[in-house]
Amino acid sequence: MVTTRRFSLEPSDKFKGKTIGYRHLQCLLISLGFSLLFAMRVNLSVAIVAMMDNKGSNPDFPQYNWSQQTKSHILSSFFCGYILVQIPAGGWARRFGGRLFLLLSVTVSSIFALITPLSVSWGGWALICALRFCQGLCQGVTLPTIATLMSKWAPIEERSALQTYCYSGAQLGIVAMLATSGVLCSSSWGWPSTFYLPGLLGLMWTGLWLVFGASTPRDCKHISAAERDMIEESLGHNQKNAEFTKTRAVPWKDIFTSKQFLVLIFNHCTNNWCFWTLLTQMPSYINSVLGKDIKSNALLSALPYITMLALSMACCPIVSWLEKSKLLNATVSRKIFNTISQWIPVVTLISLGYLRPDQGDLAIILLTVTVAINTLGHFGYAVNHLDLAPNFAGTLMGIVNCSSNVMGIIAPLVVGYIVTDTTNIYQWRIIFTIAGCMSFSGNFMFLIFGTAKQQPWNDPPRTVHEAEPLKSLSSDAEKGQEDRGELGKGDVILLE
Repeated sequence: MVTTRRFSLEPSDKFKGKTIGYRHLQCLLISLGFSLLFAMRVNLSVAIVAMMDNKGSNPDFPQYNWSQQTKSHILSSFFCGYILVQIPAGGWARRFGGRLFLLLSVTVSSIFALITPLSVSWGGWALICALRFCQGLCQGVTLPTIATLMSKWAPIEERSALQTYCYSGAQLGIVAMLATSGVLCSSSWGWPSTFYLPGLLGLMWTGLWLVFGASTPRDCKHISAAERDMIEESLGHNQKNAEFTKTRAVPWKDIFTSKQFLVLIFNHCTNNWCFWTLLTQMPSYINSVLGKDIKSNALLSALPYITMLALSMACCPIVSWLEKSKLLNATVSRKIFNTISQWIPVVTLISLGYLRPDQGDLAIILLTVTVAINTLGHFGYAVNHLDLAPNFAGTLMGIVNCSSNVMGIIAPLVVGYIVTDTTNIYQWRIIFTIAGCMSFSGNFMFLIFGTAKQQPWNDPPRTVHEAEPLKSLSSDAEKGQEDRGELGKGDVILLE
């Protein structure tokens, strides 16, 4: 006998989840925690402008005469630590629960943010590189942990929308940090306040997460039984399956020989190249090429991410309705949104490199469109690891994020070596063209090989019970019928 159970990716016709439930509170807390982690990640992108040139900010704080190469090393150091724990983090979260690792990530990162200004005054750029490396190490568990949490909390019918709500915390953190950093740098607290504010808020968040956070609906004390059963029924989870998933070995060979997963990695890498090129270099571009001061620089740098956040929130209900109504199957939906998110930026990025310095308003519009439209990728490639193997979502996200965030190291370094004169628009043109080509190639491969079908290696191994030998069954049947006097010589036995 062969026993196996597969749970379809397609939404159930009988889905009756409440519009608002405890799973949404979990998403809200995850989103807020993620926003604070991103605020601690990007604060240096604006602060370093004031640290290297304090004319447009509070001049009472020290200025550091670092080269562009040194600046690139500082901005890249975070990602050197960030990629190291990505792959094991998924397994840790699966085994020990996502609640613990998200708590550690936010708490320790907050402490490092608070001591950053002191580390610069003590050890200069070398010590801040070391500190950012350690902060990256702590945040390396974040995305695999969120993926693991979502694989337990998000019903299939709400998967894209709930995960996008969580990931929108990144835009919220970027917006909040970039929008306020200019004012903070010019205030009496100076550029160190860009590190103090998110650090303190992060420690406050940990208190909320300790009270309300949970790794799974079954571990949650506050969720109603009806909502818990609805989530577990949608995902096919029960106590026995949950225990088996925790201890099951990761099918590494199947993962790394899956062309669908390899394409997902490639798509993540090309998208991250564009994302981190813009996120880390936009303040420098706006300051050097467009000639904006630190206050207007911060607000203009935040504008694309404000638009991105608004577009993300507006699209979530639409995508959720499309999935529940089955107007589009999952694979078609992923490819449509992925194409919009990655091929429109190809045009805007390359166009950006051909603008004159006096076309500042048009440059801001193109930057805003490039960054904002990229949010639709949350409904495309960004949720695809949950499609392929929800039982190993954290591990897949760890592998993908480890690979893709190598781009977070390489992209700023490439900018540092190509853009030797930050006022030279021709050097920036090379950077934008490279980013556009990356975006085009990533989606092209996803269109050909990408899929949202659940892969066979996600399921537990099939249990096969050997049938008894046919001859043995025949002799047993003959003997039984002879004992009852029902079988005569020459009679034929039919085995069902």
